[in-house]
Amino acid sequence: MAIKITDECINCGACEPECPNNAIYDAGMAWRFSDGTELQGVIDFGDGTTLDADEAQEALSDEIYYIVSDKCTECVGFHDEPQCAAVCPVDCCVDDEDVRETQEELLAKKAWLHAEG
Repeated sequence: MAIKITDECINCGACEPECPNNAIYDAGMAWRFSDGTELQGVIDFGDGTTLDADEAQEALSDEIYYIVSDKCTECVGFHDEPQCAAVCPVDCCVDDEDVRETQEELLAKKAWLHAEG
């Protein structure tokens, strides 16, 4: 699974620097797979989909901070708990019930994002 930021977000920004995958972005900001990862050039998702890691992607929210689920590993492999949730003063970093991943899948995503093994 991944973490999402709910609309109770007060835009304090406490979560953004805590993310080891740079998966958290300010409202209205474009995001890239290459931000804070080792992904470069054309990346292959393994299902026939490819994308330039440096290509700007449209912001997922223009009102509050948001988390890119394709980059979120719930801090697995880095910390014992999601750091965004740990530092959020209003508890709006919560489980995203629409994105479910196993521990193994999260570790594999971490390895992919950071070019491990």
